[in-house]
Amino acid sequence: MANPALALDELRRLKCERSLMAFTQEMWSELEPGTPLVTGWVMEAICQHLEAVERGDIKRLLINVPPGFMKSMLVSVFFPAWLWGPRRSAHKRIISTSYGQDLAIRDNLRCRQLMESETYRRWWGSEFEFSGDQNAKVRYENTKRGFRQAASTGSALTGHRGDILIVDDPHSVKSAESEAERKDTLSWFGETLPTRFNNQKEGVMIVIMQRLHEQDVSGFILEGGEGGKPLPGYTHLMIPMEFEVDRKCTTSIGWTDPRTTEGELAWPERFAREEVEDLKETFRASGGEYAVAGQLQQAPVPRHGGMFQREDFQFIDRLPPGLSLICRGWDLAATKDGHGARTAGVKMACHAGKTYIIDAQAGRWGPNEVATRIRSCAEADGHSVVQSIPQDPGQAGKAQKSYLGSALMGFDFHFSPESGSKEDRARPLSAQAEAGNLYVVRGAWNEDFIKECCSFPTGKLMDQVDAASRAFAWLVSHVPADIGAGPEVI
Repeated sequence: MANPALALDELRRLKCERSLMAFTQEMWSELEPGTPLVTGWVMEAICQHLEAVERGDIKRLLINVPPGFMKSMLVSVFFPAWLWGPRRSAHKRIISTSYGQDLAIRDNLRCRQLMESETYRRWWGSEFEFSGDQNAKVRYENTKRGFRQAASTGSALTGHRGDILIVDDPHSVKSAESEAERKDTLSWFGETLPTRFNNQKEGVMIVIMQRLHEQDVSGFILEGGEGGKPLPGYTHLMIPMEFEVDRKCTTSIGWTDPRTTEGELAWPERFAREEVEDLKETFRASGGEYAVAGQLQQAPVPRHGGMFQREDFQFIDRLPPGLSLICRGWDLAATKDGHGARTAGVKMACHAGKTYIIDAQAGRWGPNEVATRIRSCAEADGHSVVQSIPQDPGQAGKAQKSYLGSALMGFDFHFSPESGSKEDRARPLSAQAEAGNLYVVRGAWNEDFIKECCSFPTGKLMDQVDAASRAFAWLVSHVPADIGAGPEVI
């Protein structure tokens, strides 16, 4: 008769080989014997995406989760150990980096401790042995020529090339606030790290972090591509602490955030409501709402922003009847591609003491395309909508006015020079937002527009805010300041 204990042992081993989640649950006590493992769908989601990396379905993975969501344990400890033993890929060469080399070394040692445990060696010890001459805490190799290398963000990594590059927290909270340090990290991530692959075509990059700044490594991945688009090939797993319906995450492997209710917690088994509120207070004490938005919600805005707050914008599905004056304000950049300023046009209306943002368009276009885009918007808006355009000083401004005026022949438009700072021009609109008089018509453009407003005036982009300020200035000079009931907010 078969030995039931041996049969059960074999089933446990096979289950671990099929599932990173099962492997983590089975082997957890080897590293944390005094701490019970609290599981949840967040943990399963991270494991599913790492399994997709192992299968080859994902070669570039960005994970944004709040602190305390087991990111380092799953990505930098259990995943490499799962590859070398249960997945029989001991030949894989893994370079792990963090903002502090001591953190990367810590996870290197945890991973080795796990792989040296009695259960691990009993089940997968035949897959590899550690090489005696390359078994240091910073780097260790195995008999299949695979290795683990720990390094700090910004290190040259000269002479080291890996199959899997893990970037676990590339910024500290302090370094993310320093523009110089942040730029050094982005330069290292964009220029040095991609050269460290054994095979450029097959190499895997995994970045896992909480958001610390809109121009951190995650921001570079999400907006650093051509035309400010995401870098190609990245799958983005984003899990905010509290669910936001309009930011529901769906990834390339078909995973979707299972939550449906605004404000629903991600991992209540680990972070119940009371604990989340305590975390908010802790973050607010050191970094204000910026820290809450970035580290908990994965939606950072600069620390000194604040002329507009997300809750100031009220969303509606349709405009009220009786709108007579509508204006689209423009901010011109004439920058083609790249990551600089954009040309933006924001369509707005004022009625009965309320202000409505109807549409926003923004892009990096060359001078000729700017004229074409403005003409296209005018045609879509209709002849009753005024196009308000800034006029640069001097002869160049006169030439631009003549050129754009010709492009808008047959439409209602006007030019005027800008006066005062962008902040000064935005204050009247900001005041209306704070007073609860600003309404936004739902559309695909909403998130980009709101994000820019909430990061103003210290954010990377200000074009849509400037365009909205221009449209609002034109409207208040033409619309009587009567007060009426607001629309129904749905």
